[in-house]
Amino acid sequence: MALINWSEDLSVKVNGLDNQHKKLVDLINELHNAMKEGKGKEKLGVILNELINYTKYHFSAEEELMRQKNFPGYQQHKSEHDALTKKVVEFSEQFASGSLFMSNEVLVFLKDWLIEHIKGTDKKYSPYLTAK
Repeated sequence: MALINWSEDLSVKVNGLDNQHKKLVDLINELHNAMKEGKGKEKLGVILNELINYTKYHFSAEEELMRQKNFPGYQQHKSEHDALTKKVVEFSEQFASGSLFMSNEVLVFLKDWLIEHIKGTDKKYSPYLTAK
């Protein structure tokens, strides 16, 4: 069973960004499934690193599109991206050092952040970018 199910209410109506959001959903679900199956630290670390790298890629693509279209909320949006990137890198470092175990709390944080960010923050750029 998936932790997050993609639904139309998560769509920002920009195909490329929706596809990237779907990939992030898939990666969080993959991490969730690996935890449920009791996969080892190495496998969880690989998935977590892939999630971090893809998140950075997605944020960069989203920010570039906002800059190209002169989205007025760009700076605040970027600040949210920077804060999450910092937090997830901290998770990864703590996990790699053994001071953090991949837990449901971490997964709930990632899931809630992604859903709230898409539905709250990303939806703000949707009408602006689709009109341009």
